[in-house]
Amino acid sequence: MSNEQKVREAFANQIEYCRSNGAPITGRIVEAIIGAVDNSSELGRRVLGWDGDPLADALPLRVAGGFHALHMAGQHDRLSAIYNGDENAAADAEQIIAQIIASDEAALLPWLDSPPQTNEAGRSSSYIAGLLWLTSCGLPPRFELLEIGSSAGLNLMIDRYHYDLGGVSVGPEDARLSFKPEWQGLPPPDQPFTIESICGCDIAPVDLTDPKQADRLTAYIWPEHIVRFERMKTAIALVNEKPPCLEARGAGDWMAKQLAKPQKVGETRVLMHSIVWQYIPEEEQDRITQLMEEAGGKATPDRPLAWLSLEANRATYRHKLTVRHWPGSGQPVKLGEAHAHGAWVKWSGVKA
Repeated sequence: MSNEQKVREAFANQIEYCRSNGAPITGRIVEAIIGAVDNSSELGRRVLGWDGDPLADALPLRVAGGFHALHMAGQHDRLSAIYNGDENAAADAEQIIAQIIASDEAALLPWLDSPPQTNEAGRSSSYIAGLLWLTSCGLPPRFELLEIGSSAGLNLMIDRYHYDLGGVSVGPEDARLSFKPEWQGLPPPDQPFTIESICGCDIAPVDLTDPKQADRLTAYIWPEHIVRFERMKTAIALVNEKPPCLEARGAGDWMAKQLAKPQKVGETRVLMHSIVWQYIPEEEQDRITQLMEEAGGKATPDRPLAWLSLEANRATYRHKLTVRHWPGSGQPVKLGEAHAHGAWVKWSGVKA
């Protein structure tokens, strides 16, 4: 298969992914981009000749982020009309996108140079549900949380948020940021727990104390999800007040370092990640899996290990909430499914 064929398949997948996750405008923008690009522009040549896995590299979202940034800057009325839901503009989207490529290519090209950052604090609802379930399994209800692919670290502040998960209340009542996803199924176990420490890593962390980096992260938000913009403003303010523990390091090396550290008696060590596994190279995925299984083999009831993930199935466009824990079988348990940005959680009702 040629590079261009792979690129077109990746864009088609992203279009359906957007539409299946409540983002039809973003889907239309992505569709217009792949319809408009050709070899007459540098942007088109770089996109269609992409050397790598365009889906794993999130190529469609790289380009879409650039166009959303132009819209947010108010530089193109016709582009903004698409984002604002104008059906006539949407019908002409491919032509509008082609014109903007011709006029603003220099502004769009840098968006190809790095993967998108899609950090979303709303995903932490799934993390909290997973911690409730682990507590109900009898694991020590004091957690040491380790997150890979933390981006700007929004989910490293989950102890500062409040949650209403199917009627189960978790977190400070006076929290500046609260989450109440549409809950489907039985409520999660109502079990008290504490978060003793939280730290994360990212290969290229986003520094939200830098306004330019904060604006870039905001540009990756899908415009249909209006609530996420106010949520992001609050999260940025929280980061500026007290930055989370976030290290610039690859996931494999960082996990090797963390798992080598002594674990406190009576604490459950948890690896967690959301919508990041697909961006980690396969050999690094294998390394992390091996590290976790080796550490799991040494886990004890008073020093247990767990692995909590919310990751996309690109064939079904759904996101599975899965957990493994040791001692025990360490086999994956599907706890449910969740919206990519925290709008809803479909709980499976699996009993510990």
